[in-house]
Amino acid sequence: MKVLVSLSDDLYIRMKAVIPARQRSKVVAALLEKEVRRREQELYECALAVEQDGQLQAEMAEWDITVGDGLETETW
Repeated sequence: MKVLVSLSDDLYIRMKAVIPARQRSKVVAALLEKEVRRREQELYECALAVEQDGQLQAEMAEWDITVGDGLETETW
């Protein structure tokens, strides 16, 4: 898939100087893969912390009283 990205003029010139033309897409893809994996890991750790937060779990359990109140079956 082709994607359009914007780079500063300076970064583009530097990239052209150090990364051969036929390798640029591979380098950009590798950098994006690394960044996406890092951010996914952060999100996973955040979700894990939420699951392990006993105080938050207790507070959320208080909202269980609203289960079955009929609101989820309403048709708008």
